[in-house]
Amino acid sequence: MTQRSEILRLLGEHSKPWDVLIIGGGATGLGAAVEAASRGYRTLLIERFDFAKGTSSRSTKLVHGGVRYLEQMNITLVLDALRERGHMLRNAPHLVHDLSFVVPAFSYFSLPYYGFGLKVYERLSGRLSFGKSRLLSRQSTLTLLPGIMQDGLRGGILYHDGQFDDARYAISLMRTFQDLGGVAINYVEAIGLLHQDGKVAGVHARDCETDVRFDLQAKAVVNASGVFTEQILAMDGETPGSLLAVSQGTHFVLPRSFLAGNTALMIPKTADGRVLFAIPWHDATIVGTTDVQVERASSEPRSLASERKFLFDHITKYFGRRPQPEEITSVWSGLRPLIREGSGETSKLSRDHKVIVSKSGLVTVTGGKWTTYRRMGQDAIDHASGVAGLAKSPSRTLDLKLHGWTDASSSIAAESDRVYGSDLPQLQNLSANDAALDELLHPRLPYRLREVVWAARHEMARTVEDVLARRTRALFLNAQAAIEAAPKVADLLAQELNRDEAWKRDSLQQFIELANGYLYRGD
Repeated sequence: MTQRSEILRLLGEHSKPWDVLIIGGGATGLGAAVEAASRGYRTLLIERFDFAKGTSSRSTKLVHGGVRYLEQMNITLVLDALRERGHMLRNAPHLVHDLSFVVPAFSYFSLPYYGFGLKVYERLSGRLSFGKSRLLSRQSTLTLLPGIMQDGLRGGILYHDGQFDDARYAISLMRTFQDLGGVAINYVEAIGLLHQDGKVAGVHARDCETDVRFDLQAKAVVNASGVFTEQILAMDGETPGSLLAVSQGTHFVLPRSFLAGNTALMIPKTADGRVLFAIPWHDATIVGTTDVQVERASSEPRSLASERKFLFDHITKYFGRRPQPEEITSVWSGLRPLIREGSGETSKLSRDHKVIVSKSGLVTVTGGKWTTYRRMGQDAIDHASGVAGLAKSPSRTLDLKLHGWTDASSSIAAESDRVYGSDLPQLQNLSANDAALDELLHPRLPYRLREVVWAARHEMARTVEDVLARRTRALFLNAQAAIEAAPKVADLLAQELNRDEAWKRDSLQQFIELANGYLYRGD
């Protein structure tokens, strides 16, 4: 069921309680939804914005065990993440692929130190390994990273990890959930919790598009709202106060020429103890991320001057030149919900997750990282099924092929096409039937008009932002090009969603205001 009107009618008329109701449509919530539906539980997911609007679309695009966590001796997290990394590749090869990384060594000590650590990292992955690590000579390092600073370079270490498109993976999870009989809807907000005899019995919800309000009854309610976790807990009368530390990470998007090849760069420890990546993505280079604690969660975080300085300083240090303002095609930030442990720096806080069952029976899952989303969902539903007294059913998601799965995706040249997997022929048929839909959205973007139509018909896109930020990744690749493409998107969406000129004007203006925050305007 994908038509929004049909879903809203179902929610308004539905009197039988859902087995599981999930609040939050990011990686964790969608993972829990797939987990619940695959076990046969009648499951509803609501999201007050769009799927993966927040943290889940703003990652460094890595599926990884976390080399840094190995150095912190968090072996359990590394083992879990490496296992999940392997299953993400098996279950969604159209969205996940192997990526080679090079750690440049600027001292002779670095070669054996990081070489040994990365060999351990490889061995921990076992049969799910992505490839062997090896030491590199200075010349081999320069061949793989032709743009790297040469002064003091001694050599490097090559290792393998995973890369994915985070927002597209989230959309695939949403489609998988629907394939399993689950009901998902965006732009529906939880504005309160329903209680019966002191126990959570559902959610008081609001349709953000129409302001219509309705009650949704459920045997179990799962709070998977990421950085907004404490807001939902407050609806339950809980005052956790300092459960989460919110950490912000910012990225620059630069021309592909900064890397030139197909190998990523990893700096395992900057001067202040952070990790820095430079990663090829589409025809661009992503550089990040930062790790700065912020006091308040926001749906649209903005980079801080200190973060931009950090990125500029380290790009200059490792690439030998400072990017020109016009070379920065997008600047974007995401927030991490980290489990607070004392008063330590967010960069040192664990990326593990936590499941909390309140006195009311509300199940909260928070913390974690993208790579372990499936395990987080499994743990949440294990608790939720117990709370609700649902029929016991084992997890079935470890080897569950996600929507779009195909083993032929690697033969598809364009990264922007590969993410559709087995849906690609149907997508291409749209322009076969209407040649105008084969037109590029913009000369500097790899997307075509047909993807707008597909997003509206099959992927629950409701706004210009939904299309340009998450169904395609235009905003994250090139903010100015996305702004220039926005009128075409608004025209097509208005046709598909049967919207009038006023809606088109307002939607376009809202996107332009938002996208302006992704432009680098100098410091």
